[in-house]
Amino acid sequence: MRFSSISSISTALLGLIGSVSAFGGIAPDSRQFRTLERHGLTVFKHAATNSKLEYVTNSGICETTPGVGQYSGYLSVGKNHSMWFWFFEARHNAEKAPLAIWLNGGPGCSSMIGLFTEHGPCHFVNNDTEPTLNPHSWNEYANMLYIDQPIGTGFSVGTEDVNSTAQAAPYIWKFMQVFMDRFPKYKSREFGLFTQSYGGHYGPEFADYFLKKNDQIEKGDAKGHKIDMVALGINNGWIDPKRQFKSYATYANRNPYKQILGNKLLTRFINAYNKYCLPVINNCTQLEGQDDECAEADDACNTQMYTNLEIAGRTDFNVYDVRIGRDDVDPPETFLEYLTRADVMDAIGANTRFAECSDTVYANMATTGDGQYPCNGKAKD
Repeated sequence: MRFSSISSISTALLGLIGSVSAFGGIAPDSRQFRTLERHGLTVFKHAATNSKLEYVTNSGICETTPGVGQYSGYLSVGKNHSMWFWFFEARHNAEKAPLAIWLNGGPGCSSMIGLFTEHGPCHFVNNDTEPTLNPHSWNEYANMLYIDQPIGTGFSVGTEDVNSTAQAAPYIWKFMQVFMDRFPKYKSREFGLFTQSYGGHYGPEFADYFLKKNDQIEKGDAKGHKIDMVALGINNGWIDPKRQFKSYATYANRNPYKQILGNKLLTRFINAYNKYCLPVINNCTQLEGQDDECAEADDACNTQMYTNLEIAGRTDFNVYDVRIGRDDVDPPETFLEYLTRADVMDAIGANTRFAECSDTVYANMATTGDGQYPCNGKAKD
């Protein structure tokens, strides 16, 4: 979950886990596709989804392992809607390795955070201004897709009109359909969706949407390629707001690193939770159709259990790591300046100035109270 004071996101170390039965695909109709080269970009037009994939091949940025391919660019999904992606082949056995997507949370925070500071092919060491290869990158053994979503996040550009997780899911499904038609060798691969923070909402909802689309394709009610969904991984996820808002206070009092609230303040905040937060969050129980109730819960609970707690604690702490100060960043966010360099942007095919997190996307989600419904049910399913 993204807080009003944006700082670094915690490191994720996940593996492919879990299993469900494998799904097949359907043969593409080549008449539906058109590929051309233009100004150093490959443009793949996809009639079935009325979209196009525009990308640079092997930019030489970040992943410099000999023989390992990469693609970066945009999926245009309609007028003024372009979603940024960066794909890296696996360093080992790419022809058989699984396919995985990484999504950062926020909502509205770029997946370039995960790419450059967590588990991508490159990272910044100490005060270096150029990245070096990360030997622990997830693309050691998986073909990795990093996507900036919803529209308006990171390098993605266009009208920022998505205001719920449910609205965001079809965009990722559409991306996967176009991607698999452009690169058909990935249709039969095992697929994993990995995310963190607000991804506790993205992950369960997107996985549920994918599986429902698979069922529709199986029954002949929809066209497309099934996705062999074998794994959903969530790190430090915002899944169950009712429990997690309360835990802000208990953790601030009982964590072994730095006590932020004494016992008297803990009692005060538990009482505030029961009086102001719990009643309104109990009214937000559905993914859609309760915008007013969920928005009220978003405002009340964030005010009582986050904003007021930060003030009352009178202790300098970082919400992602209470051991360090509010303004401390670890690892350093050198990548922010790197991605705004004209030579880097030109090389990877980015056509808008990079922003780590979008206040507009965050605010749009808050208008519907999207983050306040519980996703633990879908996560279990």
